[in-house]
Amino acid sequence: MDARINYFGNALAGKVMRHLNSAGSIVAPALPAATQELVKIRASQINGCGFCTDMHTKEAAAAGETQLRLNMVAAWREATVFTEAERAALELAEQGTRIADASAGVTDEAWAAAAQHYDEDQLAALISLIALINAYNRINVMNRQPAGDYQVGMFG
Repeated sequence: MDARINYFGNALAGKVMRHLNSAGSIVAPALPAATQELVKIRASQINGCGFCTDMHTKEAAAAGETQLRLNMVAAWREATVFTEAERAALELAEQGTRIADASAGVTDEAWAAAAQHYDEDQLAALISLIALINAYNRINVMNRQPAGDYQVGMFG
């Protein structure tokens, strides 16, 4: 499988990616690294983005995430390996990613659960992180970006 265009070698796409990456660097200090990777993995699974799923599972593992927890992200509701805060972030990620599937968008219950564990800056970071990973997912899915060859730290 080949990508439709060489997105990572395209000058205009490079500018877009630098801006997305810059936004991601603003969000990063506000949330635990493990939570960020779990959210990115779950949104990427929902969106069918193999490239991002490959990237973020490898980055999470390199950062010390256990294989058990990585294996359980897709079934997090039934898994006992996630904290309540992580579960709230995963729920927010799912509802924020599936926003078109529900006329109400993110439920008040999901928001309240997240607000129990995260302060206002962290909630802003979660919203932004979910929006960013969804943007990356859409770019890679539309471009049919192949998955499997990502190397940890490949993009700096």
